[in-house]
Amino acid sequence: MKKIVAFGEIMLRLAPPNFQRFTQARSFEAIYGGGEANVVVSLANFGEEVEFVTRLPKNELGDACLMNLRGYGIHTEHIVRGGERIGIYFLETGASQRMSKVIYDRANSALASIQTGMINWKKVFEGADWFHWTGITRCRGGLSRSHPGCA
Repeated sequence: MKKIVAFGEIMLRLAPPNFQRFTQARSFEAIYGGGEANVVVSLANFGEEVEFVTRLPKNELGDACLMNLRGYGIHTEHIVRGGERIGIYFLETGASQRMSKVIYDRANSALASIQTGMINWKKVFEGADWFHWTGITRCRGGLSRSHPGCA
């Protein structure tokens, strides 16, 4: 079986229930997700061996996120802990002719403050056959080995 590694920011999605608008909401449903995390969940559902690499805060929200990933059978051994907070995005689900809206709140998230050497990439890639990340995941201005946050 192939080992697939994905790297990106997993975020807490907060959405008003029942197609409510933000201005109508008195509660929000919470789901952990993000482009790269959604890919590994899908691949795990197809029986693939997947590992997700990110940085999560060392608090109960980070713990809940880890438990969520592990619940899908996703390997999380190389997720590092620290930073101020988990990134959040708010989703107002569209209805009928109304489009969905998204508001991002990810400034100073744990992944945004990742530093060189926090992830042991050599160990992460041992036995890996495929690496997935997206253009959304940038290391402070761009993905490059010369940038301090990406080495």
